[in-house]
Amino acid sequence: MGTKKLKKPEPKSGFGAFLERHGRTILGLFVLALMVHDVFGPHGFIAMRRTQNEIDRVKKELDRLNQENLELADQVRALKTDPRLIEKIAREDLQRAKPGEIIIRIPPSQQPAPDPRAKP
Repeated sequence: MGTKKLKKPEPKSGFGAFLERHGRTILGLFVLALMVHDVFGPHGFIAMRRTQNEIDRVKKELDRLNQENLELADQVRALKTDPRLIEKIAREDLQRAKPGEIIIRIPPSQQPAPDPRAKP
């Protein structure tokens, strides 16, 4: 058997040599830059969490407003149909009285303090 001589690779010059020496470093920096962008970028993880928190806040506000809307609709229905409620508002808020009744106003400074144990 004969012996073959192996050729030594010729040293590369220019851009090929640069990539051979620094290719892994460049690839690592590129992957690191992509990871930083995915976390801190305008559509990254942190921005997504901020947007999700805003969505949750708006949903809670919407639920609160819907509940308030239902309560106001109940009040409107009561004002249209309940004569006792209409009379109560007329007497208390509008200072109205039935014919033959007399309204006596007591200044707030002379009114007795409400009893905290009394049930409303």
